[in-house]
Amino acid sequence: MQQPYNPKNENIQVFVKDKLYHRSEAKVSVFDSSVQGGDAVWEGLRVYDGKIFHLDKHLDRLHASAKTLAFADIPTKAFIKDAIKQTLKANDMYTNTHIRLTLTRGEKVTSGMDPRLNQKGSCLIVLAEFKPPVFDNAKGIRLITSHVRRNSPMHLDSKIHHNNLINNILAKIEANYCGADAGLMLDNLGFVSETNDCNIFMVKNGRLLTPHADACLTGITRETTIQLAHELNIPCIERNISVSEFYNADEVFITGTMGELTPVYEIDGRTIENKSNSAIRNSLYTAFKKITATEGEPIE
Repeated sequence: MQQPYNPKNENIQVFVKDKLYHRSEAKVSVFDSSVQGGDAVWEGLRVYDGKIFHLDKHLDRLHASAKTLAFADIPTKAFIKDAIKQTLKANDMYTNTHIRLTLTRGEKVTSGMDPRLNQKGSCLIVLAEFKPPVFDNAKGIRLITSHVRRNSPMHLDSKIHHNNLINNILAKIEANYCGADAGLMLDNLGFVSETNDCNIFMVKNGRLLTPHADACLTGITRETTIQLAHELNIPCIERNISVSEFYNADEVFITGTMGELTPVYEIDGRTIENKSNSAIRNSLYTAFKKITATEGEPIE
């Protein structure tokens, strides 16, 4: 499933460093750390009905990632919020909007890996686009198990929401070649971790299960889903889960800002058969849509 180009984004304004630019003029230096080594952190946010959903949680995670990478000159939450709202207002974006928020270590004085070469401060990028959820929430998606393993903390801690996404991109390339929508990624022990871009859940015999977030990011939509399950009295368990268990689940779905709660109808050619006629994903999705309609930080 390839995201289509939206002509409504032809003339969007993008915030870079400290002001807005037309998309054709929105650029970073060839000496920027994001270009030199993928040295940046990012967040994906969504706007619903004039409100930015879970804005503070995303900014807390951005700050935590930047701190872990020892960024200097990290913008305050107030500065970032103002930049986001400036961008949304300039583009008249109040719903069906996705925000790609990026903070790079900034421009280097000369090419090299040493962060001491970054002497011009960090660079904030706010890229907002008219973009509804990218997956088909009625039909769902197909997955294939990727040969590319998800990073464990012994290699590169996935709790850092960094821009070094080659690990995930390689899994997505594999899925593309197989005609699937996404790659299912395993951890270093062979248990399911997540897909190349989303967390994953399964339902079996009335219970909701999701992998431990050892080799993946603890997604904000994932956390919201677990919270909603508790509120709806749906048993939710985090544990190691094998691919075989996912093949034989009653329901499988992925969670993320880009796709919300999207059902999975096939993994590695195995159809997900809902033998128990479970509707847990539907219940959670209904509850999720209710809170996105009522919660969030107002743009105005």
